[in-house]
Amino acid sequence: MASESGDNKKESELKLKLKLYSYWRSSCSFRVRIALNLKGLKYEYKAVNLVKGEQFSPELNPIGYVPVLVDGDLVLSDSFAILLYLEEKYPHHHPLLPQDLHKKAINFQAANIVSSSIQPFQNLAALKCIEEKISSDPDVKLAWPQHYTKKGFVALERLLKDHAGRFATGDEVYLADLFLAPQIHAAIKWFNVDMTQFPLLSRLNEAYNEIPAFQDAMPEKQLDAPLASAS
Repeated sequence: MASESGDNKKESELKLKLKLYSYWRSSCSFRVRIALNLKGLKYEYKAVNLVKGEQFSPELNPIGYVPVLVDGDLVLSDSFAILLYLEEKYPHHHPLLPQDLHKKAINFQAANIVSSSIQPFQNLAALKCIEEKISSDPDVKLAWPQHYTKKGFVALERLLKDHAGRFATGDEVYLADLFLAPQIHAAIKWFNVDMTQFPLLSRLNEAYNEIPAFQDAMPEKQLDAPLASAS
């Protein structure tokens, strides 16, 4: 009887295991992977190939983006919503927000600059629209994300100059860092942004690269990453 009860418990735990629908190169998915790692939460990685259009499956995000987090019966999309949900449900597993109200507001502001003023202008849908409506010239396609990345980075340097410690808002990793790390990585790896213009963000990036939770969330380390990208 005890064994049956144990089997039922294991089966229940498997059903409730977190699932993350993710794409290796998605910076929004990258943010959530960092959070899950920081909080020590085990999850099942479900690869979604954005190039093949798999994100438009009706079981995923209704707007057709990743990440999507499945927690039991809950299907939650949008990285910001997912991160706040994880913070509320697991507040004692490496808090993502500081208690100080002022510092918390700076975290939200920095995260929002990334999520609303940088990232949307460089996602696959935006770049595809530029290619179809404006020009297929690679230089034109690259100029678009470069412009908005630099504009956002200028704002972030100004915002964080009086708040940064080892990390964006002090000596602890918080929400702002989860948004900054993927965006800086994309700027360097895919959009050829000259980071010498952004000394604070460059310093933060060096700090992020030393943390296992960030390292393990890197695009090149994901199951669906092309082998060539890891070389």
